Amino acid sequence: QVQLVESGGGLVQAGGSLRLSCAASGLTFSNYAMAWFRQAPGKEREFVAAIRWSGGNTKYADSVKGRFTISRDNAKNTVYLQMNSLKPEDTAVYYCAAPESTYDSGSYYSNKYDYWGQGTQVTVSS
Repeated sequence: QVQLVESGGGLVQAGGSLRLSCAASGLTFSNYAMAWFRQAPGKEREFVAAIRWSGGNTKYADSVKGRFTISRDNAKNTVYLQMNSLKPEDTAVYYCAAPESTYDSGSYYSNKYDYWGQGTQVTVSS
């Protein structure tokens, strides 16, 4: 079965950086777009970034554009989210996700994703 396991979250001061990782198993990773979403307390889950199955195309939420970078290493079945210039409003649980269909470019919409990790907490202090 498909498993997605996030790591790399933690507590960081505003302006700092973190790199999240998501290790995938149970699927042919290189055939799938991957995405990161986040959910803050009392808010809906929101799109952060997505990367095409081939890695050649990326998408970002406006709120993180220029600060976050999504990348993937298909040899390691891992997708990353490099987060720089972190702000208190970035505080959330971060989830990686994979769609059921292959060869996607990656959607902004959470209902297009069928597989989710357990999440990793990111807390940015001011």
